[in-house]
Amino acid sequence: MTIKKQEKKIERLIDANLNRLKEGIRVVEDICRYIYDDKSLTSKLKKARHSIQKAYNQDRIINRDILGDIQKTTIKSELQRENINDIIIANFSRSQESARVLEEMFKLMDMKLSEYFKYLRYELYEIERLFVKLI
Repeated sequence: MTIKKQEKKIERLIDANLNRLKEGIRVVEDICRYIYDDKSLTSKLKKARHSIQKAYNQDRIINRDILGDIQKTTIKSELQRENINDIIIANFSRSQESARVLEEMFKLMDMKLSEYFKYLRYELYEIERLFVKLI
């Protein structure tokens, strides 16, 4: 694989994980807001979600390949949710995992963003801990 092609693939991976991270946080944020009416956690999650914007780059969007995504099909475990807490757990995990991927990938191009996503990952661990205390 040429360096140029690899760079495009890395941009695609970053784009997908930024989207996944933001979406996962939004699910948890809305549950905290509309179901638990928790202003503090909702605010922390909203702040985290908005802070991700600094890593967005519109040029990455051209590297998206929705049709060529080899794993866009939903798997059985993704369809199994018994209650709100299952949704919360899945989306905290999704967000934390995406933050970790971004932390690693940005080591190749921007150490400040890499450090930021490490910080955000730990922030999400703490917010999850606070959420568990809420329920």
